[in-house]
Amino acid sequence: MIAQVTRVLARRTKAADPDDAGSVLILTLGYAVLAIAVILVCTAATSLYLAQKQLDAMADAAALAAADGFDLSVVDGEPVATLTDAGVRREAEAMMGTLDPEARLISASTPDGVSARVTVAGQWHPPIVTVFVPDGVVLESTATSRTALR
Repeated sequence: MIAQVTRVLARRTKAADPDDAGSVLILTLGYAVLAIAVILVCTAATSLYLAQKQLDAMADAAALAAADGFDLSVVDGEPVATLTDAGVRREAEAMMGTLDPEARLISASTPDGVSARVTVAGQWHPPIVTVFVPDGVVLESTATSRTALR
């Protein structure tokens, strides 16, 4: 009785199973392509993040240099540091000339005579060109620095 049940189950199992030869290879290749795509996108995202941080640092450095370009005067016996748009732009351009030739100085001005606001732009390109990420992105960073006398 047990032998008959085993034979019947064996026949049904053989009849119900189609030939699965090669289907694991297709799944493996699919997962490999997916893994490579994820790695490429993560590499591009990391590169974009680092490029933005580098541009932020350049904007900070240019704003700090621009805030040091103040005109010193004495009013009522007190020293007063004032910034001008021309002085802020001059100092920011001098700093940008030493940092990165690919970065562009978009604007440099003083909104209140005490602060220097600098906007810098640059272009980012992915380290490995793929269909998953854009070919290039324009990045922009704005920094503000204040001058103070104590």
